[in-house]
Amino acid sequence: MSKILVQGKEISIFSKEHTDYISLTDIAKYRNKNAPTDIIKNWICNKSTVELLGLWEKLNNPDFKQVEFDLFKNEAGANYFVLSQKKWIETTNAKGLVSKSGNKREYS
Repeated sequence: MSKILVQGKEISIFSKEHTDYISLTDIAKYRNKNAPTDIIKNWICNKSTVELLGLWEKLNNPDFKQVEFDLFKNEAGANYFVLSQKKWIETTNAKGLVSKSGNKREYS
C-alpha cells in the first residue's frame, strides 16, 4: 500500500490485480474524521453517485449486471433507499469498488 498527499492529507492507494484503488475512507476523513464511514454511506446512496458508478462499470466491466443496477438507479435518492459498498459489489458484480471492512477502508 502506498500513499499520496492531496491538499495536505494522506490518501492511501491499494493495488489489486494490477489496478490501483484510492481510499474513500481517507477522503471522507477530510470532511468528518470521527465518522468517515457515515460520509461514505450517505455518498453511495446519492442518485448522482449511483449513476456515476453505473456508468463507470458499463464502460469498464463486461460482467456488470445492468438489470440489478437499474433497480438501484430507480430508487437512488429516495428517503428509504439504503445501499452499502458490499451490497453494490455483490448485487451488480461491480469491479470499481473494493470493500475492505476489516480495516475500515473502502476503495474506489
